[in-house]
Amino acid sequence: MVSFLEPEKIIKQIPLQEGFLAADFGSGAGGFTIPLAKKIFKGLVYAFDIQEEPLSALRGNAHNQGVSNIKTGKCDLEDPDATGIPDNSLDAVLIVNILFQIEHDDAVIKEAARITKPGGMIIIVDWKKDVPFGPDTKRISLDEVRDIARRLDLKLKQEIDAGTYHWGAIFEK
Repeated sequence: MVSFLEPEKIIKQIPLQEGFLAADFGSGAGGFTIPLAKKIFKGLVYAFDIQEEPLSALRGNAHNQGVSNIKTGKCDLEDPDATGIPDNSLDAVLIVNILFQIEHDDAVIKEAARITKPGGMIIIVDWKKDVPFGPDTKRISLDEVRDIARRLDLKLKQEIDAGTYHWGAIFEK
């Protein structure tokens, strides 16, 4: 059966706890941010995007759904220390569907690794290379991300089901 990205289904596969501190890189209007914030409702989710407009939409969507544990920030995640979050601070970082859009995949994953606590998780979901559907821009495979992760001392903890057109994986710092 063909399936597309289903945020709740993906979030359910991640071993999250209700008081976690997390970030959503490339949050857009909150398709993953809001389900993540609901899952860790006693925690906090930092939502980062390069554009203000989707962050504004995210704040409105969160308000309309009664979700108040989200803090938004506009930044270019390819810049060193872009998030302004101290080293080793977060339990989880979500990177969904943005690596195909950026030039320096390793810089974004490096920023995620910098802010993730030892033992914390970096969850990455992106387009499969070999599917006939999706963007015409470059795509990055799970194997390529594994190579980047290995250089950053991240370990592949598990692969997750991200639907027909995407791959997903949880890396541990």
